[in-house]
Amino acid sequence: MSSFKRKAVSKQPHIAQPGTRSSPSSAATIITSTGIPSLDDILGGGLPLSCSSVILAPDVHSAYAELVAKYYIAQGLALKQRTLVVGDSAQEFVSECMWTPGASGSVPSTSGTPGDEEEEGKASDHDNKVKIAWRYEQMKKFQTTVDSPNSSTEEFCSTFDLTCRIPEQVISEASAAQTVSFIPVSHQGDASPSDIVLNQVADILQKDRRSTPWATRICVPLFGSAEWGDIVPQNVIWFLYRLRRLLRQYPHSCAMVCPASHLCEDQWGGPGWIQKLAWVSDACITLSAFGGDPSLSAIFPSHHGMVHIHAQPAPHTLLPPSDRFSALRGVFASASSAGGVGENNLAFKCMRKRLIFETLHLDVEGGVGERRTTPASTFSPMEVGSSNNTPTEQLPSVDADASRLSGDVATVEVGLEESMAQTRIASHAVSQADEIAAARKPGKAKKKVAFRSDAPDLYDF
Repeated sequence: MSSFKRKAVSKQPHIAQPGTRSSPSSAATIITSTGIPSLDDILGGGLPLSCSSVILAPDVHSAYAELVAKYYIAQGLALKQRTLVVGDSAQEFVSECMWTPGASGSVPSTSGTPGDEEEEGKASDHDNKVKIAWRYEQMKKFQTTVDSPNSSTEEFCSTFDLTCRIPEQVISEASAAQTVSFIPVSHQGDASPSDIVLNQVADILQKDRRSTPWATRICVPLFGSAEWGDIVPQNVIWFLYRLRRLLRQYPHSCAMVCPASHLCEDQWGGPGWIQKLAWVSDACITLSAFGGDPSLSAIFPSHHGMVHIHAQPAPHTLLPPSDRFSALRGVFASASSAGGVGENNLAFKCMRKRLIFETLHLDVEGGVGERRTTPASTFSPMEVGSSNNTPTEQLPSVDADASRLSGDVATVEVGLEESMAQTRIASHAVSQADEIAAARKPGKAKKKVAFRSDAPDLYDF
């Protein structure tokens, strides 16, 4: 009898926490939602606990990184998770967050145009179903983004409406229950604001681990702005590195950092600055808006910017879960079907009620494959006639017009250049033929043979 015995791996049961679930790649990894379903798909299902994410937005004329941070905060408040917001104006920042539609006390916003309703409100498939061939009815519908959360996923990712603002009652109740905390950026002595903020965050995380092991969200919007004082690239790297160390020490927490726009370019931190930010963070994504390049806005009128992925979270594994489970990136699908690794181009657009990330594609109108059923605007009909026809018959009589003029006006003869050119070509061809015939030498006459009747044996040549 063999003494071999399989060693069973001890699996700790996952403690049910509000707004969390196991990662599709590993049961040991717990993920939470960012509030945007398409962004969760890009991250591999959601933002893992004990991981940090950096959202870069280099365009100074837009605030898409702040919008993502507001989604992140609103999702934490909707699930009653512990939320820490860093900044001197953190309370005002939270009051501008979006909220779920139809919630009691939600304040509707007046921003947005009614024209966006056509993009937002889509009729049901039964009403707008197009009659197609039966063999194509079972094919998967073409989609550029992931589906919106339904009732079964509301506990993980809520549905937010940009036209609704978070009620003041929700913020006051969360502050009274210490569900949300505001950490100001203070300056004390020689200590830098980064050290003071990280020390306060560490104290709160230590207290939360003793009381309840619920998920804790840390949000740092506008990191490196004027309220942080004079900051250098070394301070940014040190802050992100220490923050990631805190998250590893307290694995029930996750963080999202949105640096100021001037910190999101290589011109500020030097060559390879974006790669350095990706190395000291678990997830690093750039939202490059089209506001600074009008040509891109004309090429992609349906999108507001492109998405560049620099780093993906990969806790407890070497391969990021996004490479296998992200439908938008399409890395695993292209690798299995085409035999090589490919990745879709991603873009984002902000509509009236939501912000979505989707695959980048050209619109039908203006594309190179557009089907034209009418002639182009530059098309002009032309009468096609024989080149041998003499067009002088269509011209008015020159002599008749000249007789009407006074005697001191000279008569001008009008001729067609085409007919004159043809005449010159014909005469030139005739002259060449004559020269060739004259140059030929006269040949000798052929010999003739005849028989004489009187003498059949003789021949005349």
